[in-house]
Amino acid sequence: MDSKTTLSPARILVVDDEPDLRTLYELTLLREGFRVETAENLVQAFEYLNHGRFDLVITDMRLPDGLGLELIRHIRAQQRRERCVVITAYGSAENAVESLKAGAFDYLTKPVDLKQFRAVIASVVLDPAPLPTRAGDPHLQAGTVMTAAAAHSSLGERALQRLVGESSVMHAVKERIVKVARSMAPVMVTGESGTGKELVANAIHANSHRGGAALIAVNCSAIPENLLETEFFGAKKGSYTGATQDRDGFFQAARGGTLFLDEIGDLPLLMQAKLLRAIQERCIRPIGSPQEEPVDVRIISATHKDLAAEVQAGRFRQDLYYRLNVIEIVIPPLRERRDDLPALCAALLRRIALESGIAVPALPSAVLDQLALDPLPGNVRELENLLHRAVALSEDDDLRIEPSVQHAMNQEPESVGMDVAQGHNDRVAIPRDLQSHLDAAEREILIQALHETGFNRTAAAARLGLSLRQIRYRIARLRIDVLNNGDSFDESV
Repeated sequence: MDSKTTLSPARILVVDDEPDLRTLYELTLLREGFRVETAENLVQAFEYLNHGRFDLVITDMRLPDGLGLELIRHIRAQQRRERCVVITAYGSAENAVESLKAGAFDYLTKPVDLKQFRAVIASVVLDPAPLPTRAGDPHLQAGTVMTAAAAHSSLGERALQRLVGESSVMHAVKERIVKVARSMAPVMVTGESGTGKELVANAIHANSHRGGAALIAVNCSAIPENLLETEFFGAKKGSYTGATQDRDGFFQAARGGTLFLDEIGDLPLLMQAKLLRAIQERCIRPIGSPQEEPVDVRIISATHKDLAAEVQAGRFRQDLYYRLNVIEIVIPPLRERRDDLPALCAALLRRIALESGIAVPALPSAVLDQLALDPLPGNVRELENLLHRAVALSEDDDLRIEPSVQHAMNQEPESVGMDVAQGHNDRVAIPRDLQSHLDAAEREILIQALHETGFNRTAAAARLGLSLRQIRYRIARLRIDVLNNGDSFDESV
């Protein structure tokens, strides 16, 4: 591990009551060029901390006069700059989770693999974007390192700004993001569909020390089961038919950065077991490889499912659940933060206008009042779709919103009186899903019009009393081009 800067070497405190291990860690770190102090118990460790500052504290979990957690909590309570790495007994996941929640940056399990030990230390002390330090701190670095840190901070701020909203619940979410970003603790982001779980994952990554590295987002529900292992762990040349070269998987692509596992609840049980081992051992074995290779990634996962219930039902491994759910961030649904609607609409309309190359449309207060009463079960994603539709279908500056329909999937069909204007009382069955029912009818009409006009969209639009822009939107929304089995459209303008 070569030094990548001309700055003074990092100062590390090693706390362990076993002389042989203490010496092993010390010699390993000295060979890497670090300055090292050692302590055999908490009393000595606190004495070192009271008389100086360190870049890193490495502590055993169990010490003769207490737990290493006491050091971590002291450093956190004093708002000191030291990061902490805990060494715990092999397989003691509870201790590791407890230390991460207390504020540890990372942890290692005994027996410690020295290659992994060096990699973890490097990820802490050679980080180009160190944690902010107080004025007057002798370890405050200047020059290019601070420039990189400033740029990193700017990226983190922008990522947080994308989480639009100043309601109390969103303030709480943003504060939690900033707190959890500082450690290596796995984070589970939960919330209903459309609430912005991936934006939260981006914000955690951007505000972490890994913000300058890759964030690899994986939709676990979109990968065929027979390809999961290859996609996650990679494959060696010749390992299967068509493998003409080595192929990196998601873990390799995210090395040094963050791996975001979206819809983690959809992974099959067999793959859950393999993922658990990769996370625990921090090693993967590419398909066709005779040996494992270490990986350095932080895991953020997300799901709209109740994973605790999935565990009880036997569809999700309990050990993987506890490994992933060290820290949970719950994203509130839109109905619980209605105060954010004006800011959300403004931000979404700016984005839509930018993508469409048009001026930002005004949102009348009456429309905003209408949206405030809409159930919006699809949350921010549904709100964005409504605004997209309004911009696409509006022929002038008068923006109008078509109300969404709250699904009533568990209700029995009902009958209601109709045709009141004519005095009739004909009873019709209410569909279980009105929007799907209307979409199916609209799709059938559009396909018929397109067939009768030889798939000329301009002619079909004129026949239906639509503009070309409106029929394009409807064709895309209803996926009529897919249903047409590849027939191309003749669009004359």
